[in-house]
Order: sequence, then C-alpha cells, then structure tokens
Amino acid sequence: MDDVAKYNQGRWRRLVDANAVYTRLALDLDAESARRRLDPNGRLDPVDGKHVLVLAGGGGQQSVAFALLGARVTVFDLSDAQLARDRDVASHHGVEIRTVEGDMRVLSALDAAAFDVVWQPYSLNFVPDCRAVFCQVARVIRPAGTYYVDVANPYFVGIGERDFDGEGYVVKLPYVQGALVETTDAAWVAGGRSIEPAREYRQTLEAVINGLVENGFRITHLDEGVNTDPDPQARPGSWDHFNAIVPPWLSFWTVRDP
Repeated sequence: MDDVAKYNQGRWRRLVDANAVYTRLALDLDAESARRRLDPNGRLDPVDGKHVLVLAGGGGQQSVAFALLGARVTVFDLSDAQLARDRDVASHHGVEIRTVEGDMRVLSALDAAAFDVVWQPYSLNFVPDCRAVFCQVARVIRPAGTYYVDVANPYFVGIGERDFDGEGYVVKLPYVQGALVETTDAAWVAGGRSIEPAREYRQTLEAVINGLVENGFRITHLDEGVNTDPDPQARPGSWDHFNAIVPPWLSFWTVRDP
C-alpha cells in the first residue's frame, strides 16, 4: 500500500467515525427509490440478475440500491470502515452484498470479465492517474458492459463556495494532469467535525476521455453537475450558488466495446 492509499484509508475511517454524509446508510430505500437514486434519467438497462461492481463506492448507499433491483453486487473499496457500512445496510434490507477490500488501481482480486456493470461514484480523483483505474476496469468488465464513472470537473478542482471574491469564483491553480490539490470539506459534510483535508488529483479531460477510449470504452453520454439542483438566486458564496455557476462534477456513461 503506497502513501496515497494509506492517507485515503485513514481519512475515510475518520469520516465514518464522524458519520459524514457519504458514509450514511441508505436505510429507507425500496426498488422504486433505488432506481431513482441510481438512474433518475433512465439510462441504465435493467440489472436484475446481472453482476454489478460498485468500485471505490463503499458506504452503504449505491450497493444496496443495486441489490434491491435484483443485481448480484460486489463492492470493492479501500476502506474497511466503509465496507462495514455496506454489510450493515445489506443486513438491514435482507439482501446479499459481497465486499472486497483493495485499491481501485489494483483489481487483481477480481476475476476477468466478471461484471456486466461497473459503477464508480465519486472516487476517481483520490488517485493520481485515472488511466491506471480504467486499465483495471477494462479487465474485469464484460464485453458490451456498462461503466459509469463520476469525476470532478477538472477546470474547477480545488475551488469551492469559499472562493467567491465578490464577483465570481476565481480559477487560480495550474491545469496539470495529476496535480495534487488539498481541499477542506464543508462543515455540513461531517457535522462540523474537523477532518484532515481531502487529497485529490486533477484528472484532465484529455486524460479521462483518451484514457477511456484507449481502454476500449465508448462514451455514450455525459452528465454535467450530477445530483445538483442549481439555484442562481442563492446567496453568493453559498454551496447552492456555487453549483449554479460551476458544475462541480461530470458523469461519464460508457460501454466496453467487444
């Protein structure tokens, strides 16, 4: 385990201890709400009976949504604390979820061509090079399988609501692939508890798009600002206003070409 993995593992353990937003169990889901959570725009084919890998997405949220839709779910995550949340939520709902601990850059614990769907919620920016992950996903996904992946909008990594200067949100950091950017979570993330900053790495559009294509993934759709409801009338310098000005996340829908 390198220093990147060690830092992330320790930080997520403390986020779980603080019951941070991204670690809270989805206890009130049913099949209908599970599909809305995963796929509000209806882009995902039915997953009943399919093998789904939730990659670097522990925390008891996406995994149980897929399980409630009838998928055979494996969660692969670096954080043992987050995986424990997935086992807890599986017990709550009475569904089966397999958990595997490991680094998203090394999927050797998983069989080749084992998954119909690889679903990667926001986590790609926690490693220095997205292409190392794409290469691994290409091995474990089946031909014509769906790979969904969230990534930070690379032009605005390291910028948040606190960067409002009275007129807008100032871009200050060099646009360099793999550049380390430390970001402090908003107070609402962990209920006001102080957690060490996230160490994120800029993944440029060139690296993401070319990395997907070079590993045999065909991009079928791109969503900007996933899971946001922009409010341009919100108070400047607030999270809602920032979201209305800057789409903070991009979501790529891809298919693994045979």
